[in-house]
Amino acid sequence: MNVETKVVVAGKDVIADGVVSLTLRAVDDEPLPRWQPGAHIDLLLGDTGLIRQYSLCGDPADTTGWRVAVLREPDGRGGSAWIHDRLAVGAQLSACGPRNHFPFTGAPRCLFIAGGIGITPLLPMVAAADRAGTEWRLVYGGRRRASMAFLDELARYGDRVIVRPQDETGLLDLDALFREPPELVYSCGPEPLLAAVEERCTGGTLRVERFTPKPVEDLENAFEVELAQSGFTVGVPPGTSVLDAVTAAGVQVLSSCREGTCGTCETGVLDGVPEHRDSILTEEERATADYMMICVSRSRTPRLVLDL
Repeated sequence: MNVETKVVVAGKDVIADGVVSLTLRAVDDEPLPRWQPGAHIDLLLGDTGLIRQYSLCGDPADTTGWRVAVLREPDGRGGSAWIHDRLAVGAQLSACGPRNHFPFTGAPRCLFIAGGIGITPLLPMVAAADRAGTEWRLVYGGRRRASMAFLDELARYGDRVIVRPQDETGLLDLDALFREPPELVYSCGPEPLLAAVEERCTGGTLRVERFTPKPVEDLENAFEVELAQSGFTVGVPPGTSVLDAVTAAGVQVLSSCREGTCGTCETGVLDGVPEHRDSILTEEERATADYMMICVSRSRTPRLVLDL
């Protein structure tokens, strides 16, 4: 869903060391687009030209405001620093979405595993599971308790929430967590945590969301892309993404992260077999070969036909 909404920053609060929350409302006071747990929005950061994705972590039933939380990343590309240092209450921004590649489908028994700012998409999932009477647990790890956002909000769930600051308890004991495997696991956090969780989950029991790209092997092959709607055939040489190749041919495609983590450039595949290199699709979705993220994914066949 690529709806663009003009929003105003109605609130900005420090909620943990290095983390601020933003409350966004529609400039025209109209209801905001509805969303479900796991959804995110793209924020266009003023005149910087930057676009960043943030998980919605408020109440899906509240159409008057969206809430996101932003971690300051000292080694980032400037988006989080701009929000922390320059974005003021009353500022107007453009937001696209919401989109959801991390939907909460529920299960009788759920385990939520969060690392750091990865708590954000899990907050509304936990609330939904609790309302539904699901048997659930949340294990929330972070570097320090002071840097872990939303601890006060999570306190109402009592011992269903297990807080594990690394400086107090060390790394999460994942082996102990999976001695009694849950029916479904939802996890979000840094790549080492997600990789370790993936090692312990089999049989389609895991749903993850990544904020950084999943490491992949380089497959810098050359191939052709036929654009079914435009009537063009475009060559994609090694070292050039499908997105860059079709854009150079004059076909405009909405894109954002260019890392395969946001889903903005998702494109239908009409023929051929994509080489998926994104960090979004499940193995089941990859097997259908119905669509691909053209900012990073390539082709297993000499030719792809795309719905562009």
